[in-house]
Amino acid sequence: MLDAFSKVVAQADARGEFLSQAQFDALANLVKEGNKRLDTVNRITSNASTIVANAARALFAEQPQLIAPGGNAYTSRRMAACLRDMEIILRYITYATIAGDPSVLDDRCLNGLRETYQALGVPGASVANGIQKMKEAAIAIVNDPTGITPGDCSAIVSELASYFDRAAAAVA
Repeated sequence: MLDAFSKVVAQADARGEFLSQAQFDALANLVKEGNKRLDTVNRITSNASTIVANAARALFAEQPQLIAPGGNAYTSRRMAACLRDMEIILRYITYATIAGDPSVLDDRCLNGLRETYQALGVPGASVANGIQKMKEAAIAIVNDPTGITPGDCSAIVSELASYFDRAAAAVA
């Protein structure tokens, strides 16, 4: 896993070049926007249990067959595994957000997840739907202007949304 700074340096080193002005500008913007990034991750982390629980509740309301006898989230053990997986995905999305790079999400969470779910008979489309519900909840929390650094948060929200979309696409 590389953070945005390490990634830029590694790429320049591999090419045997100095950092370009565009690379410097991108890194300077990352620093400038750092408080927004920290606020975003802090808000999601502080509300993780609520985000996961509400997303699961909404998913099961839409797809009650998942919690019916024979469903993939039927029995408390399977329900706990479902909630655990949603929480893990959310946690790795926060790691990607703080790093400004999706590689930790890909490498440590998403690679092989679809195959694992297929082998277990877990419906990928339902998992993707649950991830989208977490996305909606997380973005609503992040967009709440109460108690965060003032300014335009559209770029960080767009980045955050892309990590949720990446996770949903990886399991669908």
